[in-house]
Amino acid sequence: MNIAKYWRQNGARYRLAAQRAGDGRVRFPAQPPRPGETAEWQDCQLSGLGEIWSWTVQSANAEGFEAEPTIIVGLIKTVEGPLVTAQLTDCDPEDLAIGLPVEMVVRRIGTPEPDGLLVYGYKFRPRLGQG
Repeated sequence: MNIAKYWRQNGARYRLAAQRAGDGRVRFPAQPPRPGETAEWQDCQLSGLGEIWSWTVQSANAEGFEAEPTIIVGLIKTVEGPLVTAQLTDCDPEDLAIGLPVEMVVRRIGTPEPDGLLVYGYKFRPRLGQG
């Protein structure tokens, strides 16, 4: 893994660092200005709250992969507006529904890299007391 690239992405991974334009538009993750762009973007942070807009279940039940975990990937509509793709955690697929309130949590997002670096980042779970 490119450790410098990993550290550059920390704002998005841990704090949902985004940008807001003067007209109210929000983009995630934060990005450098695009060529010819006239909007002034200010750094902001997403609240970590939203709702499930869509989701899919990826299960590895093919021969030889039975021991692999089931992964739920969701498209989250944040309260600020941007759609965020993220793994859903702390839930069962049968408990999910479009519009279910969710919150961001930080969890390990992969196996340790060959250099021993553990990678953490955002996932979403059903909002406590809401599901």
